[in-house]
Amino acid sequence: MKKILLSLTLVTLLAACKKSDRNNGTSSDGPIDDRNTGRAANALLSAGTYTSLQVEISYMPGYAPDAGALSRLNTFLQARLNKPGGITVTTRAIPAASNAVLSVSDLAAIEGANRTARSSGSTATIHILYTNGSYTESNVLGVAYRGTAVALFGKKIHDNSGGVGQASRTKLEATVLEHEIGHLLGLVDIGTPMQTPHKDPGGSAHCNNQNCLMYYAAETTDILGLLVTGSVPSLDAACINDLRGNGGR
Repeated sequence: MKKILLSLTLVTLLAACKKSDRNNGTSSDGPIDDRNTGRAANALLSAGTYTSLQVEISYMPGYAPDAGALSRLNTFLQARLNKPGGITVTTRAIPAASNAVLSVSDLAAIEGANRTARSSGSTATIHILYTNGSYTESNVLGVAYRGTAVALFGKKIHDNSGGVGQASRTKLEATVLEHEIGHLLGLVDIGTPMQTPHKDPGGSAHCNNQNCLMYYAAETTDILGLLVTGSVPSLDAACINDLRGNGGR
């Protein structure tokens, strides 16, 4: 039973990473909130236009963000973004979704009905939605689907963490959350140019380093072991150099 639970956690995490670069934006220009995934990267990373960042988290009943994962998110953003005006994270409860299965279009509609913060003036915003539904591809845990929007599938994360033989809630949620934010920051090569070649040769928006937060591959025993017994993966030097080259730290 333990091996089965571990395998399910791995499969679900991998599906989340593989499907994380969905797009629902309208262009690569214009308001950053409406751009395709990764195309707001420079605005989010640099202090050129936006000197501060507001992260707005909307969550459905029973799926409030894990406190440890949010603490890690704040540390992650502070370390990689140039925002001298500061970074704030707020959370608010919203009504549950009526549909058990949610498409990217559904997520965008829910965001539109509940998002209160839009990028303007000197403040950029990111909206993170924690849903009670599943994705149209049932093993997916999270998606980045436009320039400043991410969704996490709370029930899937709860079902695959915190139990015997599973990663802790904080580890799994933080891994998925930071990975999806990495896509908003243009990784890998979807808005933040590579400083050196390190993209997954499979053509996805992922790093080819198996120890990197932005890595995806069919065989990921190292990731499984790390999530169960070790720490949340970090960005490797190549991904960090990309972010620095696009206005980040």
